[in-house]
Amino acid sequence: MNEYMATAEAGELLRVPAETVRYWRYVGKGPKSFRAGGRRVLYAREDVEALVVTARAEGAA
Repeated sequence: MNEYMATAEAGELLRVPAETVRYWRYVGKGPKSFRAGGRRVLYAREDVEALVVTARAEGAA
């Protein structure tokens, strides 16, 4: 089963402020997200970790 996290928790995992994660969502960057129960935005842990893997691969190129 997937583990889901809020914006602030995703920011902690990525070591960036929650505001940065919100901005990435606004501009279409960052991990995949979805709304649960109206305003609550959640991220699957595997999507946040996939973002890190992708960023590392692009940085190594």
